[in-house]
Amino acid sequence: MRLRIRDLREDADLTQGQVAEFLMCDQSLYSKYERGERPLPLEAAMRLAVFYKTSLDYLVGLTDDPAPPK
Repeated sequence: MRLRIRDLREDADLTQGQVAEFLMCDQSLYSKYERGERPLPLEAAMRLAVFYKTSLDYLVGLTDDPAPPK
């Protein structure tokens, strides 16, 4: 399963460091999430979905509809 966190971050013109700071983790750890070298914890995925105003399904590639549920 391909996460869309890199695409969302780049679309928002953010650095890995900025997103890592938001998640309160190290930039190198966040980089591993983006590359799929470490699993993204559910709590972090939920925070990112809210941050990017999207759904978890979109974040993890289960749907192509970025709109959050109503």
